[in-house]
Amino acid sequence: MFDSISEKFSSIVRSLGGKSKITEKNIQDAVEEIKVALLEADVNLRVVRRFINHTMSEATGESVLKSVNPGQQFVKIVYDKMVDLLGDAENQQLNLKGPDTTSVILLMGLQGSGKTTTAAKLAHRLSKEGRKVMLAAADLVRPAAVLQLQVLGEKVGVPVYTQETKDPLKVAKGALKEAKKGQYDVLIVDTSGRMHLDEQLMGEITGISRVLDPDETLFVADAMTGQNAVTIASEFEKSVGISGVVLSKFDSDTRGGAALSLRSIVGKPIKFIGVGEKVEDLDPFYPDRIASRILGMGDVVSLVEKAQENIDAEEAVRMQEKMAKNSFDLQDYLEQLERMNKMGSIDKLIDMIPGAKGNINEDDIDTSEMKREKAIIESMTFAERANYRILGPTRRKRVAKGSGTSVGDVNRLLKKFEKMRLMLKKVAKNKKYQASMLKNMGM
Repeated sequence: MFDSISEKFSSIVRSLGGKSKITEKNIQDAVEEIKVALLEADVNLRVVRRFINHTMSEATGESVLKSVNPGQQFVKIVYDKMVDLLGDAENQQLNLKGPDTTSVILLMGLQGSGKTTTAAKLAHRLSKEGRKVMLAAADLVRPAAVLQLQVLGEKVGVPVYTQETKDPLKVAKGALKEAKKGQYDVLIVDTSGRMHLDEQLMGEITGISRVLDPDETLFVADAMTGQNAVTIASEFEKSVGISGVVLSKFDSDTRGGAALSLRSIVGKPIKFIGVGEKVEDLDPFYPDRIASRILGMGDVVSLVEKAQENIDAEEAVRMQEKMAKNSFDLQDYLEQLERMNKMGSIDKLIDMIPGAKGNINEDDIDTSEMKREKAIIESMTFAERANYRILGPTRRKRVAKGSGTSVGDVNRLLKKFEKMRLMLKKVAKNKKYQASMLKNMGM
């Protein structure tokens, strides 16, 4: 997400960021470019005007034009205004009660916004945090919605409350009673949506909200709907009241207008973003980190957090020792490929690396090559993975056939791996070299 707007903002940051002297004309030109970028991203017109006026009034002051680093000062102002636009700098936590009381989270939104999937993702996340979670299937309109939630609930290891009825209020009442009886910390209620806003939908949601008295009323919006999401969220806020927003399909190739407008227009924080199809693909929304990515500054904190989720500290030490001793083998390489895959797509990781956005062409990164290498290594025996030198012509032919590749592909992988081992040994032993690499990455 934000690819188009990020490219334009990154270009503005690069052109002004390093200048030791700028004029009001420079700033006016840059602000005009920012305005065009925001409008093209489908950001609400009122929000754009407010953003531009505040940026312009601060950026043309003497404190900027006559500062030691005016270019950097201007970039800082744009960054601060972008954070304000997206919300408070910190992530807005869920407002849940203590573990001895049942907290209720009510999800609502239009049909197709991703409520059911979001319910399962949220249940998975809270379960990992030590909460005892129950899901409730109160979407009785969409065909197979109940079955979908049951399948997802089983996948994340969370029970799903269902009831043979056509009345969602009965489901809500029964679920709350069952959650309290079973001493569940959190009850997440999935409700039905409609293709468009109508009185029946609002009446149903309002009734469920009265019955449950939820601690969190989260509006789930499809990030791809743009300005329409802002209009719909405003209607839900007037009729039912919302405590926060979850933006689904945030990883899609959209312009970002909804994310950049919601907070200003609706006045409610974005709490989570759906960044993929897997149950673990639900991230807290950090306005400062997203602003940093939009401006092409990367997001080292999120990158480190993703690495920590997938790489154990002891395992990292063990791997460094293997590299230093030159005993890093193909099985280790396979495990690293699998960890990289768990961290997310290459383009997402590039967005998080400072200075990489706009300087690394994602088209030049062949993700199919990684899949091919994985298939080749998986076709080897454990003895061959431990000692690649025993892979003679006959074995290489067998591995190529087993992985659906060619002998040439196998040879390329082994040559690449041999060079990699030498480089990793050098890196593991040379602290200055490690520091130089980090510096080149902007870290």
